[in-house]
Amino acid sequence: MSGNNNLLDRRKVLAQVLGERRDALVVAALGTTNYDLFAVSDAPENVYLWNAMGITVPIGLGLAIAQPGRRVLVITGDGDMLMGIGSLATIAVQAPANLGILVLDNECFEETGGQTGLTAGGVDIAGIAKAAGFADTMTLCGEAAIGALPEFVLKKRGPVLAVVKVGLATQKPVYPSMDGPLLARRFRKSVAGQ
Repeated sequence: MSGNNNLLDRRKVLAQVLGERRDALVVAALGTTNYDLFAVSDAPENVYLWNAMGITVPIGLGLAIAQPGRRVLVITGDGDMLMGIGSLATIAVQAPANLGILVLDNECFEETGGQTGLTAGGVDIAGIAKAAGFADTMTLCGEAAIGALPEFVLKKRGPVLAVVKVGLATQKPVYPSMDGPLLARRFRKSVAGQ
């Protein structure tokens, strides 16, 4: 880890952000991000991804383009984001104003055993997004700055990307359904109606 003792609790961060989500569509990466979203703010407008490492952000881009009148929030981890890092360039070129990305960065590959991640070695995801051409980025490392996060990822003209340095998961996983067709029908109905 970064040696920062101010690492944030991932579920508290999500509770604060999602408390202001309104009708935003939310796409969550596989693993702990899925469990945390389900525990904090399960809704038909959520997309829970299983076995889809590296494609969370591209799916969010597709939704943002298809639903320009709604905010799309992608919640991902540092490992998933780095696996699909090239998608940031495509997003910058497409420039969807309604897209926000929240990267929960624990600087490790928690789902596969806690191996040290690339961001622990200095890789700057927010810097990469900014260099690609994102409208704005931020990196948060402590409680003091967290109040600005909901406004940034849910309302600021996008594309925007925020990296939040979080600790390892401390709460028991709460699993959403793994029934893909059921989740797809539920999401489709919430977006398009009957």
